[in-house]
Amino acid sequence: MEGPVAGIVGRQVEADPPAGGDDHRTHGYLAARRAVGARSLRRLEQEIELTETYADGGLVLSPERIATLSLNRPARRNAMTRSMWQALPDICDRIAKDKSIRVLIVHGTGGKAFCAGADISEFEQTYATAETTADYNAIIRQAQARLRDLPCVTLAAISGVCFGGGCGVALACDLRFADESASFAITPARLGLAYSPADTWQLMEKVGVSRAKDMLLSGRVLPPDEALRFGLIDRLSPDALSAARTYASDLARLAPAALRANKAIINGLSLPSTNPQLQAIFEACFSGPEFREGTRAFLEKRPANFDANLDEVSE
Repeated sequence: MEGPVAGIVGRQVEADPPAGGDDHRTHGYLAARRAVGARSLRRLEQEIELTETYADGGLVLSPERIATLSLNRPARRNAMTRSMWQALPDICDRIAKDKSIRVLIVHGTGGKAFCAGADISEFEQTYATAETTADYNAIIRQAQARLRDLPCVTLAAISGVCFGGGCGVALACDLRFADESASFAITPARLGLAYSPADTWQLMEKVGVSRAKDMLLSGRVLPPDEALRFGLIDRLSPDALSAARTYASDLARLAPAALRANKAIINGLSLPSTNPQLQAIFEACFSGPEFREGTRAFLEKRPANFDANLDEVSE
């Protein structure tokens, strides 16, 4: 984990006194400039922004009263790497210990994606054996659970694509704000996979059984207006991040202990049931030929052929 990186935002105030002025005018001008400079320095000190980077810069935390966590791999549509999933519990621990943080906003950088999901380029190594599969799925499960269980309020500000594991991150937040550029899909079926029991429960909690089935069985892309009707998102506005910040500012004025208590009670009353059988069904998908064909088709940018003899296709 990289250490905190300080970034300073401010405006420099420099100018020469007016040419040709008398001593009185020059003295008054310089006094005024010094006063403006002092005020700018105070503003500068107030605007010092401390950021912390994790997972080779893939995650960037700004731990302020209204904190932001940026998914920061715009060239890869902010796809989550293994190291990013692994870093998320540490980030959540750091946030949980900072009582000055009232609200956390999670968003993607680059303007084109919130998060395209788990980085599929890592799949060959990640899902090489049953052991590596179980380990990776546990890492993702823990990361999303820790985000969901944060004491402070969490908001997802969604612009651009929000697919797969990206939806999982958004669903782990308390509320979701999106704009017209947003699109949503949960596509494991297109890769020959199931959605994990924990993720499926999160989805059902928001949209209900029938709509969860619609999304998971079809893997289709939802536009933002349909996502709003489904209950997948809570607000649709012209600027998701701005709307989330406005809402967060309102929450930050309220009693923090009350906010934390209300969130804990609601989360505690909606805990998922655990069923080892369901987890085993989910894990088994990763060793099947359909997953190998689905992943290969995705990387080769072609439709998957799930009607062929997949044992031969996967050889």
